[in-house]
Amino acid sequence: MALVSIYTVGRLNHPYDHPASREFFDVGNEVFRQAMKSGQLIEAFSPEGIPIPEEAKKGEGFPVLTLTVWKSLQSLYRFTYSGKHREALRDRSKWMEPYQEKHLSYVLWWTEKLQDISWEEAFKRYNYYSKNGTTPFAFDFKHPFDEKGEKCLVK
Repeated sequence: MALVSIYTVGRLNHPYDHPASREFFDVGNEVFRQAMKSGQLIEAFSPEGIPIPEEAKKGEGFPVLTLTVWKSLQSLYRFTYSGKHREALRDRSKWMEPYQEKHLSYVLWWTEKLQDISWEEAFKRYNYYSKNGTTPFAFDFKHPFDEKGEKCLVK
């Protein structure tokens, strides 16, 4: 059974211990609890101790990275655009630095084995997408591929 991974990258407007950033992390914890209750989230990787990639360092803000694995593209999409996560997306300008130039804030990819998912793999997929655009190797919700590498629709 194929699994779908998502790596997200952003920058907070304020230092991690600022009240606005603490609010972001509080909301993030609520979002994570909702993800766990969904039964669709398979794994969430801690960013603690990983080297911050260059794309997360650019700009004035403070990097925030996530890496999670889901049972299906459809379940990830539904979660992303509903409930607490949808509310957080709507409020993101309160917490996250706007990007002056086009910036990819996430990348998706398929894998057969959970053991193949790592931060290094996430950075590789992100860099590939940044250079090559959407392909079955790395894609986004606007131009998705199914686990067989065929273009698909997700809603």
